[in-house]
Amino acid sequence: MIRARLHAPYRDDARYPAAIVNVTNHCNLSCRHCFVFREANPNQAPAKLADELSDDEILDTLRALRDRHGIVSMLWMGGEPLLKPDLLRRGTRLFARNTITTNGTLPLLDLGPEILYVVSLDGPEDLNDAIRGRGTFRRVLRNLERRPAAFSSSVQVQAVVTKRNQTRLEELVEAVRAAGVGWMTFSFYVPRAGDHGPDAWTDNDERVAAVAEVMRLRERHDGFVRNSRRSLELLLPGEAERVTAACPARALILPLYLEGDHFTTPFCCYGNDVDCDRCGAWVVFHLAARAEGTRAAK
Repeated sequence: MIRARLHAPYRDDARYPAAIVNVTNHCNLSCRHCFVFREANPNQAPAKLADELSDDEILDTLRALRDRHGIVSMLWMGGEPLLKPDLLRRGTRLFARNTITTNGTLPLLDLGPEILYVVSLDGPEDLNDAIRGRGTFRRVLRNLERRPAAFSSSVQVQAVVTKRNQTRLEELVEAVRAAGVGWMTFSFYVPRAGDHGPDAWTDNDERVAAVAEVMRLRERHDGFVRNSRRSLELLLPGEAERVTAACPARALILPLYLEGDHFTTPFCCYGNDVDCDRCGAWVVFHLAARAEGTRAAK
């Protein structure tokens, strides 16, 4: 039985090379800017982790969706997906490519060299902990630094650039490098419709300085900051609106949010209430830049 209900623009007969799945709505943190737990999204967690869909029900559904839609790559999310370690051990065998997004406060599982962990940190210690909770920054770095020498899964850090932290990103890069992480990337804050809080830029013109800072860090920390130059150029005014008007992620990625006894598809990977015009999601601009490269190579 496929415990998933696809809503427009997603279709039962479409091909999706990639998917994201929220395997639990439980989390051990309460990050202030988490897009999954915005009010308009399916994200309600029962009192106990065991009361959510079982591992077998989740894996049977993902296996069926893989076969129906041709899914090759899976991004495992939550909540906090490492709260379900047995599910991850079994589930990552179902797909050719696997990425696990985690807040990094729980020990990482060594699931083999084919697995990529994306660990979230959002600024130097004081700014990160204001968002994610006191002591979180040091806890994450401690976990990263204490990985065994033989740990074979790849690890990167991804930071969300916001209006609040854009002038202090280099502090974060230096701390992450010192922790022995392979590389890092930057995503840009995706606001809700009508969001004019301290993290959101008024428009893409106001975001230019933040994009320029990531470009500078990319040049200064060559090979460590791995946003492509073209993906950053596409975030600039004019280009950004063109990309989001024909969002590549909505065409290529099937988002699966956990809602009670089934999965459901929200408006896009970031949920139901996003302001597309101000979107800065790494995946959107990475895919757009890659598509340009593919067309140029033909």
